[in-house]
Amino acid sequence: MMGMVFLFAMLETTAKSLSQSYPVPLIVWFRYVTHFVLMILLLGPRYGSRLIKTDNPKAQILRAMLLMGSTLLYFTALSVLPLATAKSIGFISPLLVTMFAFWILKEQVSRPRWVAVLVGFIGVLLVINPTKSFDWYFVLPLLSAIFYSMYQIMTRHFSNREHPVATLFYTGLVGSLLLSLVVPVFWVTPQLADLPKFLFLGFAGAVGHFMLIKAMELEDASFLSPLGYVQLVWVTLFGYWAFDHLPSTTGFVGMTIIVGAGLYVALGQKNRHSGITHIVNE
Repeated sequence: MMGMVFLFAMLETTAKSLSQSYPVPLIVWFRYVTHFVLMILLLGPRYGSRLIKTDNPKAQILRAMLLMGSTLLYFTALSVLPLATAKSIGFISPLLVTMFAFWILKEQVSRPRWVAVLVGFIGVLLVINPTKSFDWYFVLPLLSAIFYSMYQIMTRHFSNREHPVATLFYTGLVGSLLLSLVVPVFWVTPQLADLPKFLFLGFAGAVGHFMLIKAMELEDASFLSPLGYVQLVWVTLFGYWAFDHLPSTTGFVGMTIIVGAGLYVALGQKNRHSGITHIVNE
């Protein structure tokens, strides 16, 4: 689990670095295609036909499109915003899932969890700090979190009927196919020196997801979920090391509030198997 968190932090740092020179759709395309190929190589021999077995092909496609949209929005935000800022806003996702689960799945939500949702949004406002220097790019990780929350709601709706490996497979397949249709419009031939970075995106994504699967085979999601917030520590360190970015004091306070609210919601769902998935929108 900690290896996955570290890889995803490196993935985001690499994506931000590449976005300074290349279009975001090209970066996301490389990430999906490389991930898809590596997934077949790493998981194909073990899972075989279970990779493609699904009773809900339309739902799998829609769910994959939501995740692809979330990734596009998030990587676009990374091209401008500091790593820690984008990640902390993205961590609003488990709070959004609580809201959507109440409205769409008609799940019961306790008053303390509604308070946690409200407090989490206050934390987002502190991170954005619109009274100082608001930028519309701040909206992108929030939209990304909304897309990903809807993805999670779909996952929760029929998680007991679909194998998680099949979900990962269709995520890579649909993203690769759809992005391949539009990437010629944004095509820029990568410099030879940058090619390892592009390939690393897919490697980090594929191996990170594989580590997540292994972690959930060995331990309960309720134990693993809080460990995902360690990613915020890594992206803060990498953002300072690679781009000389550090959040303001207000930003740090907002990040702390978001993490605290998210942890309350995550730990309050100890019996739910989906408690960990909010960190895997890469």
